[in-house]
Amino acid sequence: MLDKPERIFDREFEWRHLSAFAGRAHERPQLGVISGRRRQGKTFLVEALARETGGFYFGATEATETESLRLFSDALADYADAQVPMRFASWDEAIRQLFLVGADRRRPLVIDEFPYLSKVSPALPSIIQREIDRAVSSRAPVSLLLCGSAMSVMGGLLSGSAPLRGRASLELVVRPFDYPLAARYWRIDDPRLGVLTHAVVGGTPAYLRFVNDDIPAGLDDFDDWVQRTVLDPGTPLFREARYLLEEEADVRDSALYHSVLAAVAAGNGTRGGIAGYIGRKAADIGHHLNVLEDSCLLRKEADVFRQGRSIYRVCEPLITFYQMVMRPQWGLLESGRARSVWLDARTRFRDQVIGPHFEQLCREFARVEPVFGELPGEVGAGVVADPSRRSQIQVDVVVFAPAVPGQPHRVLALGEVKWGKRLTLEHAARLQRARELLAAKGLDVRDTVLACFSGAGFDPALRTESGVRLIGLEDLYPPRA
Repeated sequence: MLDKPERIFDREFEWRHLSAFAGRAHERPQLGVISGRRRQGKTFLVEALARETGGFYFGATEATETESLRLFSDALADYADAQVPMRFASWDEAIRQLFLVGADRRRPLVIDEFPYLSKVSPALPSIIQREIDRAVSSRAPVSLLLCGSAMSVMGGLLSGSAPLRGRASLELVVRPFDYPLAARYWRIDDPRLGVLTHAVVGGTPAYLRFVNDDIPAGLDDFDDWVQRTVLDPGTPLFREARYLLEEEADVRDSALYHSVLAAVAAGNGTRGGIAGYIGRKAADIGHHLNVLEDSCLLRKEADVFRQGRSIYRVCEPLITFYQMVMRPQWGLLESGRARSVWLDARTRFRDQVIGPHFEQLCREFARVEPVFGELPGEVGAGVVADPSRRSQIQVDVVVFAPAVPGQPHRVLALGEVKWGKRLTLEHAARLQRARELLAAKGLDVRDTVLACFSGAGFDPALRTESGVRLIGLEDLYPPRA
């Protein structure tokens, strides 16, 4: 196990797998694929791995095939201490030479931002597949890591009938930090401030550098922090949400994709709702939704109580913030009117950004820990129909036990979430009614916990109510040991 460099914050899981991959480099041929949205620290990890092991690292750039080959040739010649310059006429020659060097050195070989190369040289995955197969046949100990940020491209490398399918021994996705870890990374101890900050920048590590290590000093500083960082056109974070979309290889008409994201950020999560918001037919936006899903900018979540019904949600908090706060007043922001725009947008931020974001954090809280007696099988949200009252009950957090064939689905918890309101006995009564309706539908609710999540506290009467679990900010952000 390689010691993780001190400059790498956390990433214990990722480093353990990369270290194990490097440890097998002298034994047998292997292929690894590392993906993740931009700014998550993938390059930081693979560069550190190459440095610690004496491996080869090549970071591709947007270039023609000829220029990319020249840059690759120079990097490989330098690594191999070649006495004469290497010049390859094709990737066929270049990859063959790379595998020869790899078999000789027995160290990891890293090609970063691989989608830049495969975009201008579509045959490259097939060439690598052929050389991997040859290495397997000859038992040549070559260890190749392909790394990239274009999720739609990287996700397709090992899928379906792709040339590299079945060849990889490592498939690693580098994800944003979860919300408690993000608070630690930003050195934020106040749970309320942690939620507010996460609703803007999420768990992407690079954004701390984008704001020059500017951290909100406290709740009283949050408004000023927003204005001097994400709303300031002089910071890299200002245009980041636009770049996240435009950097994806499969995005052509970015205006339409921005409209789809705006629709979802505004709460129009169904396909019909999205289509109505942007003025298109539902059948016309299927491709755009698929591209945004493949790019990990949207995710589709099932309504846990209504089969066949699903809702789309924006994956990246910064995109939601951009769509709801920044995009409607982009011209004013570019002219330096951050204060005026933020004063006008604070209500939208509270209702359409922080509220839904807090609900998502509560579902994440319920998903990762056995907070309701045992590890959950499924966590989501759903709508329970109440025919006798001709109404519906929206349940923000639903936790199921792992399914057991032949037995009714067991509900561990039903949760109500409010960011800016104190929860009362009325909210508990709604959950109790939902539990009764689910029992009538045949679900097992004998041990179902009624959970009230709040960012603003609880009514004194609710605190004395038996059978109701109260979960506040201090529970979502427990003190570090």
